[in-house]
Amino acid sequence: MCTRFFIDKAEDEIAHMIGLAEGTPLMKRFIEAGDPLTAGGEVRPTDVVPVIAPDRKGKAAVYPMKWGFTVREHSLLFNARSESAASKPTFRELWNSHRCVIPASYYFEWKHYKDQGGKDRVGKKYTIQPVDSDITWLCGLYRIENDLPVFVVLTRDAVGELAEIHDRMPVIVPKKMVGDWVRPENDPSAMMRNTITDGLIMI
Repeated sequence: MCTRFFIDKAEDEIAHMIGLAEGTPLMKRFIEAGDPLTAGGEVRPTDVVPVIAPDRKGKAAVYPMKWGFTVREHSLLFNARSESAASKPTFRELWNSHRCVIPASYYFEWKHYKDQGGKDRVGKKYTIQPVDSDITWLCGLYRIENDLPVFVVLTRDAVGELAEIHDRMPVIVPKKMVGDWVRPENDPSAMMRNTITDGLIMI
């Protein structure tokens, strides 16, 4: 978790962010590199999507970013554990000053279970989002690779009904916290106390 989410371009706020990302000089460079913007539908690792990150003044702005950190040749990292991000060399600096938010309509999770023989199995696919919200604001970290921004999604222990299908879930913030999360001077450990852990619906 998390390796899939969905962008509904019919949602006005998401459509606006898609437009902002498409109009950036960064997007031209992604296209030149062979990576067009995924402007709707199911999003997979290595896709380029609109992401909210701080501008030079520390305020929230929209940029295109590619999903996944290169950790070795032909190996990518898509998620980062929020519990250890502050101490791991790969994420420590990013946790403190390079935080982002990925707008999604909802994310996907598959039920994980063991069969009668004790083997790990994957079952039903669920769509998950906060109640009464058209956007799921996923928290992440970003860095620059080959002069282009890339991101990973932060995860945490799953709670409530979500823990029945998988032991991990993405870190999600309410809309009012998006600007605070990306501001470099804010303390992410303190903000984690106000992230969303309940009020999520599974379909």
